[in-house]
Amino acid sequence: MTDGVQDASPGTRGLQGDAARAVVALARCSGYDRLAVEAAVSAVLDASGWRPACGARVLVKPNLLRFQPSGLCCTHPEVVRAACVWLQAHGVHVTVGDSPAFGTAQGVAARIGLADALAPLGLAVIQLDGPRQVEVADGGGGTTTIGVSRHALDADAILSVPRLKAHCQMRVTCAVKNLFGCVCGVRKALAHTTHGADTRVFGGLVADIFAALPPVAALCDAVTCMHVTGPAGGEPFGLGLMGASVSPAALDAVCCSVIGLDPSVVPLWGEMRRRGFPGTDPADMDYPLEGPSAFDGRGFVVPGVLKDVSFAPGVLLRSLCRRVLSSLRG
Repeated sequence: MTDGVQDASPGTRGLQGDAARAVVALARCSGYDRLAVEAAVSAVLDASGWRPACGARVLVKPNLLRFQPSGLCCTHPEVVRAACVWLQAHGVHVTVGDSPAFGTAQGVAARIGLADALAPLGLAVIQLDGPRQVEVADGGGGTTTIGVSRHALDADAILSVPRLKAHCQMRVTCAVKNLFGCVCGVRKALAHTTHGADTRVFGGLVADIFAALPPVAALCDAVTCMHVTGPAGGEPFGLGLMGASVSPAALDAVCCSVIGLDPSVVPLWGEMRRRGFPGTDPADMDYPLEGPSAFDGRGFVVPGVLKDVSFAPGVLLRSLCRRVLSSLRG
């Protein structure tokens, strides 16, 4: 136990009651009207069984990406706001942060309206900086390290708040892949470049990072998803789903099954199953609210051929220079 937040090893986190089953709470939400989003978020978080202790330090981790002006590739601000409202009502100390590979979390938050949405709650988005080295597999049978933010590692718990979206390297991403954003800044782009050619190796890297973090719960924005391509530049797909679970792996598995996928075509889902993480089989879950059949994922298009997501050295260097200049100005 850590400050009253239920702790769990990667082999047991996300389970409620029967050790073979996970709880995944799903609710309908037709749009991003504030009251509708608050109602749906409260319903799924309440039903998920997640109970962060009063006074616990919880990092809310949205998906913030610079590349798409519409903001479709980012978690919707109203979903992030509603999660923070729910947490504050439970007496939790909330921090909201991310570490985009390019640009800054504050800059993305300002552009998509998240900064304005959080300001009345007394919250501001922070950059997940302060890297600490975490051991991960190097893909060749050995190990290496990667810099994960101290804000994530020092939290009592993390709430991963992704948007369900297509991804040209991982086919589709959700709550577990969103935790890759706990890696500090340009290190994410470097990891894509050095590990991205092999989807299983990259999936293993993400799984290792997940295993190193404090207990993680998940809240998925699948009201309007992004399909066709990703991590940016995709098209909207209305699914009308809000989901939550103490197990990010379970929530990912359910979201993937709703849009007609199985582990054989989703590298990260397959990697989580291979490692024996619980909650990766939608047949072994409890649904206290809606079941997966209540949502129509037909027509959700994912990339057919997966490709390496890497970045040219010049792009990495320019991003690093911008970060240094930004820190000097601050």
